[in-house]
Amino acid sequence: MYKELLLPVVCVLLFLIAGCAVNPVTGEEELMFYPEHDDITIGRKYAPEVEKQMKGRIANHTLQSYIDTVGQKIARVCHRPDLEYHFVALNHESLNALALPGGYIFITRGMLQKLTTEAQLAAILAHEVVHVVARDTSAALSRMHAMNLLVAGLALGRTPGGAVRMAELTRIFLVLRYSREDEKEADLNGLDYMVRAGYNPRGMVETMQILQKENTARPIEFFSTHPSPRNRLEYITEKIQTNWFRLEGLTVGKDAYQNAIAQNLKDSKRKKAS
Repeated sequence: MYKELLLPVVCVLLFLIAGCAVNPVTGEEELMFYPEHDDITIGRKYAPEVEKQMKGRIANHTLQSYIDTVGQKIARVCHRPDLEYHFVALNHESLNALALPGGYIFITRGMLQKLTTEAQLAAILAHEVVHVVARDTSAALSRMHAMNLLVAGLALGRTPGGAVRMAELTRIFLVLRYSREDEKEADLNGLDYMVRAGYNPRGMVETMQILQKENTARPIEFFSTHPSPRNRLEYITEKIQTNWFRLEGLTVGKDAYQNAIAQNLKDSKRKKAS
């Protein structure tokens, strides 16, 4: 009985001690259970499990190198270029992308198959980079833990049965929902990152239109963790029209994307089948 009473008390005390952290993107304070140095530890620990649950990496070095190159262009101009970023394409057929704390960003085969330009790829990677920089996953986990009085050991796998707990938390990462403000922040700052990296911001509009079209045919996984693009298109388009009057010279990269992605996706699928 005393143990049952003690756990909630300990959890509440831990959250009181945790306090707040400043969001590097907005400059505002928010509830944060995890110290910043834990982000890299969590990302490194859970990235292999995410890959495992999402059918592993696409076995094509050229494709992986291309995605990483685009991602690193975004990373160099973000609010936290000092972090070590990892951009990985996964073999899952779902339309999805996600970020883990500490700079681990994933995009699925299904999503890559629907995109048509490098600027569209940059839009998705930029959106996820903002989630990393703003520590949105750690903040969302902090809110979730505060509501459910989960112990910190669950997140870091330090309790008995750690392997089971790791699988459980990985599933949480895969379906974790950010707030609408987090998503809007990721969209708008993602636009800034894209342009700084030399990409045409219309790529984000086109990506939203692709996803909206796909979602009308069938519910897609991306919207289990991201809100529908219907309302997002309005403020994205407004920012582009307000901030960038001329888009000439900014990269669209249709041919580059097709050359790097389309054929290599087919090749990797043939290798897997054989």
